[in-house]
Amino acid sequence: MADPLLSSTTDLQARVEALWADRDAIDTDDPEIVGTVTEAIDALDTGVARVAEWNADGSVTVNQWCKYAVLLLFKTAKMDTIEHGPFEYADKIPLKTDYMARGVRVVPGAQARWGSYQAPGVVMMPSYTNIGAYVGENTMVDTWATVGSCAQIGANVHLSGGVGIGGVLEPAQAAPVMIGDDCMIGSRAIVAEGARVGQGTVLGAGAILTGSIPVIDVETGDEISRGEVPAWCVAVAGTRPKSFAGGSFGLPCILVLKRLAEGERHDKGALNEILRDHGQAV
Repeated sequence: MADPLLSSTTDLQARVEALWADRDAIDTDDPEIVGTVTEAIDALDTGVARVAEWNADGSVTVNQWCKYAVLLLFKTAKMDTIEHGPFEYADKIPLKTDYMARGVRVVPGAQARWGSYQAPGVVMMPSYTNIGAYVGENTMVDTWATVGSCAQIGANVHLSGGVGIGGVLEPAQAAPVMIGDDCMIGSRAIVAEGARVGQGTVLGAGAILTGSIPVIDVETGDEISRGEVPAWCVAVAGTRPKSFAGGSFGLPCILVLKRLAEGERHDKGALNEILRDHGQAV
């Protein structure tokens, strides 16, 4: 028997894709068009649909139609005055509500836009989560952390204070930032431009990971990838020398200090010992 939820999402996808194909000619006041866009954003808001997801082989599938829906929302939505408690905003997109019913803990000062998803058990300290983002079960979005548009954050993740997770909305086919389950992203770290952090990985404080930053294994000196830190490891900010006409300078990179056994990230004693050995912190 066909899954009615899957069938419904497939139909919604087809309607959004048809609107996108004719986006320059659509009537932004047409109730049917507005209704389709609203239905799609509601699907993102409730986790029924998501912008991107991991595959079993570690690759990422981007559901472009979800990005189309967000871009169509910006096209069809009208500016309005939004009152949220004692605060007033002028925007096209309302903030989320009903957190208690969703099983999400929200500390005063935290904000999330409609069209982002927070799974049960998520804790939001004063922070900001943009439309299209997905935050998995029991994840902590700590103080002044930012989760950019369409970023995908796994379950049991700790985004430490001041972490900046970049948004990737356009182009629609581009993969957003992906953070796997069981990760710890250290204070003031930045992950942007569609970069990926694999499951169970610790990314040290102050690290900058973008799609073009080299990731290097310190044991071998080999460049593992650009913009992708492998699963179950401890990685920190580093530099490597490069010669220019004006001299030699250190360019940023990410150093993989140690490979972890699955689940080892949660052993804080072992983790602290690894970081102390290399003069690092999370």
